[in-house]
Amino acid sequence: MRPFNQSLPMPTRRAETESWPDPGPSAAALQLERFLPYRLSLIASLVSQALSQIYAERYGIGVPEWRVLATLGQYDSLTGKQIGTHSHMHKTKVSRAVALLERRKLVARRPNREDMREAFLSLTPAGRAIYDDLAPVALAFEQKLIAGVDGDELALLGRVLTKLTERAKQMAADASDGPG
Repeated sequence: MRPFNQSLPMPTRRAETESWPDPGPSAAALQLERFLPYRLSLIASLVSQALSQIYAERYGIGVPEWRVLATLGQYDSLTGKQIGTHSHMHKTKVSRAVALLERRKLVARRPNREDMREAFLSLTPAGRAIYDDLAPVALAFEQKLIAGVDGDELALLGRVLTKLTERAKQMAADASDGPG
């Protein structure tokens, strides 16, 4: 199996010199356009940008608001902390998104009687209507994105993404533990 960075076709020498300056012999070995963390970030950003145009135009919401709506659409009732954990959003972003969605009457809050410091959040009927409208659009977007990728490739991609996600979680946990 070839290393990941060798799986990309190399540009021709002519295209390299037209598009990129020659890095010279002392250049670092890191080539950003071949660096897996950058490529994952880039595709995530491009996909998010393309999808966000749909819900921004239809409903005037951004990425954090969409993630809150989608998470509540999936789980019905959660705390802000649970939404942040599920969507990997910082608590400040979740809080701001929830506040905007509450002002627009798309999310309702009810106190947690066991812990008054937190509240349970759920979609209002208007919020549920948006979710019900956008969920099929998002799924169609996904189908359009993966068009031309066969079932075996999708299965492999799923397995690779799962492994990378688990490895990244472990590396993040190890980094937060500090030097051992």
